Amino acid sequence: MVVRMRVNRSKTGKRRSHHALAAARPVTCDCGAERLSHRACPSCGKYNGKVIIDVVARAKRQSRRDKKRQKELRAAGQEKDTTNKETKQEVTT
Repeated sequence: MVVRMRVNRSKTGKRRSHHALAAARPVTCDCGAERLSHRACPSCGKYNGKVIIDVVARAKRQSRRDKKRQKELRAAGQEKDTTNKETKQEVTT
């Protein structure tokens, strides 16, 4: 590296001072929940005043998937008993 091309640390630091990432600022949706701007609301599914995501259908689909997964685990004998763990924690505390 040639000496005339060198940049000292302060000049480098001044240039890099603007490279920091800004934190995401959530905005309030029409429903009152906070969401990221330019994205659909995860609680009501609206974007720009229009319903984009059917939240109810998504919840139903997820519950069906969970039921199916639990059924498959039970059939395979790998079901984890969460109620037993909770009662053990209550007894110890």
